[in-house]
Amino acid sequence: MQKPTLLVLAAGMGSRYGGNKQLDHFGPNGETIMDYSIYDAIRGGFGKIVFIIREELKAEFEEIFAPKLKGKIDFDYAIQGVQSFVPEELGKINRVKPWGTGHATLCAKKITKTPFAVINADDFYGLEAFEIMGNFLENQCNPSTHAMVGYQIKNTLSENGSVSRGVCDVDDAGNLISVIERLNIVKEDSGEIVFIDKEAKTNLKPETIVSMNFWGFHDSVFEDIQNMFNAYAIKNLENPKAEFFIPLVMSNLMDEGKGVCKVFSNESDWFGVTYPEDKPDVIASIQKLVAAGKYPANLWG
Repeated sequence: MQKPTLLVLAAGMGSRYGGNKQLDHFGPNGETIMDYSIYDAIRGGFGKIVFIIREELKAEFEEIFAPKLKGKIDFDYAIQGVQSFVPEELGKINRVKPWGTGHATLCAKKITKTPFAVINADDFYGLEAFEIMGNFLENQCNPSTHAMVGYQIKNTLSENGSVSRGVCDVDDAGNLISVIERLNIVKEDSGEIVFIDKEAKTNLKPETIVSMNFWGFHDSVFEDIQNMFNAYAIKNLENPKAEFFIPLVMSNLMDEGKGVCKVFSNESDWFGVTYPEDKPDVIASIQKLVAAGKYPANLWG
């Protein structure tokens, strides 16, 4: 059986960060967060990396990653643009940004021929998550069984502002029931974690499982994603800010009886960059892992 593929979502604009956070330097030798995810993916049994990027980033990605990855793992690029995979009959689409993470996943359809995982480029997930997902994709994944690696919400917060998280409801068998996007989650001075909706506060238990966009699918799902996106694009033709997210894909699959989503929890500390102020914390977290021997100081040396 072929090793699974890792899709890395790296086409975002980084509006709150104020720059291209996907390619910013965080490791002791200028490593990006993506470098650590790819390094862990190799250790976790993945056999190919697909960078999903904007056309204007391809040359820079090739310059940065080709020398590091050549001979270590296969890699390729998928381009996400506003018109990518849009039904031809809809003509030219009036919007600035592409259509979101579900659309980004669809953009890798032609070059992804194995079960695959999807991650954000600017999130640090940890080796455990890649080992869990790699094992699932090789041994359990099938056209009706997909997966998500979840994190405890207490391990995913920022000290520098509110965050958005997909709050998960999971049944007793460990299967996903629903993911609800909560847009304004904060840790208060009292230590309580709450989400704020129209000034009303709702408490969340620290162990609540949230999605950090680490999904696993059988490659047969691309046909379903294409059909879902076609309908979504038609419905939202006049809505330039509409986004076709991966949780919507998974929800539709479950609602239509086309599969279940296993939820694998792990206790690793997630970290990532939403705000510029997050950068020193991420650098410090990586330095701590290097000092503990979890990663070499020169990742690809």
